[in-house]
Amino acid sequence: MHYVIVVAVALLGYLMGTFPSAIIIARANGIDITTQGSGNPGASNVARTLGWKKGLVVYVLDAVKGVAAVIVGRLVAGDAGGYWCAAAVIVGHVFPLTRGFHGGKGVATGSGAIVVLQPVLSTVLFALWMVVSKTTKKASIASIVVTIGVPVGTAILGAPLWEILAMVGLAMLVVARHLPNLRRLRSGTENSLKGKTA
Repeated sequence: MHYVIVVAVALLGYLMGTFPSAIIIARANGIDITTQGSGNPGASNVARTLGWKKGLVVYVLDAVKGVAAVIVGRLVAGDAGGYWCAAAVIVGHVFPLTRGFHGGKGVATGSGAIVVLQPVLSTVLFALWMVVSKTTKKASIASIVVTIGVPVGTAILGAPLWEILAMVGLAMLVVARHLPNLRRLRSGTENSLKGKTA
């Protein structure tokens, strides 16, 4: 029965992840974000296209999905349920059934999940993201560095092996979604964070 409950909350987490924050905010401003900039329906692309304030709104909405999913998972099925829901909400964001499995990259949603799963680590990683993004002017580089930092930081904090392995799996998914960014970085065509300011 416990496994049935875990699967049920994970399914709920997946459905939470499919909520299209970037697409909704962009459409409210007369833009199809999937045809603008990198085409990625995420906070960074919205910020470049519509300004940092709209990008921040998208980031918060996506992060809230991660926070809510982990909280629900923990309440229903303990720590394991929290990790299952973290994985599910990120997968839902990255591969939403409602949009032909074409979603975002999972960074904002993952960051929301990490806030609940590893609050101390999330604070350090947020500061790291700010430093790297300011230095490189590339959100993708900052996101990849921070994503790799999640399992590393979890291990340094002495988490159980299963938690570390769970973080490795989630990090691999997010990094894999950034492969196009890595190719653009190699060719020198990667988008920078600079964009509209309003």
